[in-house]
Amino acid sequence: MRDLMLVLRSTRRELQAYNLKQINQIQMYSKYDITTAKWGNVSKVKQYHLAILPWGSTEPHNRHLPYCTDMLTVQAIAFEVAEAAAKQGVNVMVLPGIPLGSQNPGQIQLPFCIHATQQTQMCVLRDVVNSLKHQGINKLLIMSGHGGNIFKGMIRDLAMEEPSFTICHNEWFAFIPRAGFFEEKDDDHAGEQETSVMLHYYPELVDMKLAGEGKFKRFAIEGLNKKVAWAPRDWAKTTQDTGVGNPLKATAAKGAAYMKAVLPQIVKFVVDFAKKKDLYD
Repeated sequence: MRDLMLVLRSTRRELQAYNLKQINQIQMYSKYDITTAKWGNVSKVKQYHLAILPWGSTEPHNRHLPYCTDMLTVQAIAFEVAEAAAKQGVNVMVLPGIPLGSQNPGQIQLPFCIHATQQTQMCVLRDVVNSLKHQGINKLLIMSGHGGNIFKGMIRDLAMEEPSFTICHNEWFAFIPRAGFFEEKDDDHAGEQETSVMLHYYPELVDMKLAGEGKFKRFAIEGLNKKVAWAPRDWAKTTQDTGVGNPLKATAAKGAAYMKAVLPQIVKFVVDFAKKKDLYD
């Protein structure tokens, strides 16, 4: 009974810390977060240069990270980007995040893992584009926190349908090498990189006591491992704790250092994207 009471008290403290952080975040980013923005304030902005659409997933992330880790990280990053862009005269609104990701075989069997088909994702994206277009906003940045979300084909299709509307796509975790920031070489899902970034943004939602080692099994065909060809991994055969990469060396300091390198480049892109009338001018 005593142990149960200690667990309940610890959980209550974590929830209180999370709720307080959520309130602070709402107050800090309400200018840039449409989920908490007010029409009375939005209507006073002369021009919004572009919208950011955070896109994540709903899936297990090892045993120690939230199901919606991809959504949480990319939203936190989007808010910081919007705030920094505003200081350079660029008005950005962060749209409600989409937690509908594409999953692998073996993941969909895990409780509450949600798989969204590309048809579903395209329907959502097309509706967002059509809505923004009616409002005179013709630029959209999709910020994806989930490597399984592949938007290139959708963006090409929409470029044909709406030639005056420009969509770009960003993956915060992909364009700056992990080397020099993190120690683990193999780190693909809920490993050192992702856990460190979550510890930086949401330490109260990470429970390292639950973390598995992220051991994983490679394909038996060498060409698949060397990316000569591609096939989806069967998660049930790939990993025991749903992670791919060891998270145990993760720290908030590593996450902060990595994001310090990542954020300025995304901010610069957003400012350039907003100010250029054409991608080729």
